[in-house]
Amino acid sequence: NTSKLKQYFPMIREREDIKQEIYENPKLLEKYREWDEEQQEEFLDYCTGVKGVKILYDAFFKEIMNPENTPERLNELLSLLLGQSVTIKRVLPGDSTRLADEQSLLIMDILVELADTSLANVEVQKIGYRFPGQRSACYSSDLLLRQYKRVKGEKKKAFSYKDIKSVYTIVFFETSIKEFHEYPQNYIHKFKQQSDTGLELELLQKYVFIPLDIFRGIYHNDGKSNGKNSANRRWNKTEAWLTFLSTDEPEIIIELIRQYPEFKEMYEEIYVMCQNVEKVMEMFSKELIQLDRNTVQYMIDEMQDTIDIQKEELEAKQETIDTQKEELETARRQLQEMAEKLRQLEKAEK
Repeated sequence: NTSKLKQYFPMIREREDIKQEIYENPKLLEKYREWDEEQQEEFLDYCTGVKGVKILYDAFFKEIMNPENTPERLNELLSLLLGQSVTIKRVLPGDSTRLADEQSLLIMDILVELADTSLANVEVQKIGYRFPGQRSACYSSDLLLRQYKRVKGEKKKAFSYKDIKSVYTIVFFETSIKEFHEYPQNYIHKFKQQSDTGLELELLQKYVFIPLDIFRGIYHNDGKSNGKNSANRRWNKTEAWLTFLSTDEPEIIIELIRQYPEFKEMYEEIYVMCQNVEKVMEMFSKELIQLDRNTVQYMIDEMQDTIDIQKEELEAKQETIDTQKEELETARRQLQEMAEKLRQLEKAEK
């Protein structure tokens, strides 16, 4: 299978060349043999451009979108998603106490302060968490409190609540949960708090959820298009970014860099990374472990849901049984009372 991408990215290596390097290095060969045949082929496919690389792989995404090296990329993506001009002022350290038990499903989690001192957290999830609304609200509250403490500490007596700016929670889902699939034509969902009367108050907490699987289904027929429907239409810049983040189809990638040549540079950076076989194998292994963890965690969540439902059903049945018991007990008492009355009537007659 020849690489369609190699003519655009001449640094892409040949399959035999990569395999030879793996087989000549016992450490790499040991790792390679830990994978099943399908995983081995997938690894070789994306290193050789037969398939495009998955941009949402942790190491790739962090390399390409690192706001410390290339802030203009995340600036542009956030500006498009938030519908306003965004400039990242600095990257903030993650909160070490945060989500300690949840790291398994997170691919990437980056917190930035924008020029107007508002905060944005960008998160990529392989498999969507259950209860994304509740979870995001908790994290958003945590962000707001972090900002409040910091600003109050900096301003001291001059502090005013007008110094507190919006906090944005932006979540990309590689595979979204069923709630999103009830809206199959929508792939960007924006939330903010508003009143039922039209009264406007700045309540600061804002959310953007992007189910990339739904976007892919709409624009790329979920990878079955072979570039046909993609070549026939022009993407706007937001669609171009979401295409970049969500597809590994060579035909679609070629169409993307034809329409927007600036993405070519990002792919080039990744293919330069792919020249280091050891580093990319390490990364691929981590992704496989992550995927397994995600799947296990997701299954645990699903099973917990099932157990909770069964428990509720049992409790409901138990309530019915208890009610029936009480009714039987009442009926038994009434029968005894009537029998007693009959006995007394019989006595009285004698």
